[in-house]
Amino acid sequence: MILSDADILDRMADGDLVVEPLDDPELQIQPASVDLRLGREFLEFQRTNISCIHPNSEQEVSEYVDETVVEEGGEFVLHPGDFVLGTTVERVAIPDDLIAHVEGRSSLGRLAVVVHATAGLADPGYQGQITLELSNLGTAPVALEPGMRVSQLTFTELSSPADRPYGEGRGSKYQNQSGPQASRIQSDHEFGGDQKPDAEDGRAEGENR
Repeated sequence: MILSDADILDRMADGDLVVEPLDDPELQIQPASVDLRLGREFLEFQRTNISCIHPNSEQEVSEYVDETVVEEGGEFVLHPGDFVLGTTVERVAIPDDLIAHVEGRSSLGRLAVVVHATAGLADPGYQGQITLELSNLGTAPVALEPGMRVSQLTFTELSSPADRPYGEGRGSKYQNQSGPQASRIQSDHEFGGDQKPDAEDGRAEGENR
């Protein structure tokens, strides 16, 4: 069952579903979703001379990712073909019996801007800001202003609460993240990390797998 606006408000009032801070609840809470705003922090992927990225090498990723913080009242220009990581202003906390779906707003989609590549879920138990995978599929640069509504969350009720929700108990990599976070795939079990195959974390990734 997908939660309606009334269901979302009831769950938020009960305190088990958290989406905060909401600047304008009447504007941001849609008939069956909650609009999230764009934060000021971005991770930009620079052009690099390395032959390829090895997912098991944290150093290679850090060498070609630069952080940009947009000044108050400024904008971030997303050029055609660019891929950057952004973040939401809002922090979320998903209860164990819900899963959240991260979607782009259709108005931005019609400008050829997408907000996630594969990370379209926020798992039960996830807490933190949402990392957005922003790309421009069009032919013209698009100016993104921090504070603008850029994505939306819908919530689906599970048939029963998750037995092992996202979080520290299962080695989840992005729990309580603040700001955009680069990939931590090198900590996965198959790359020699301590995350077990049956303990894959959620994302914003799920959010933030």
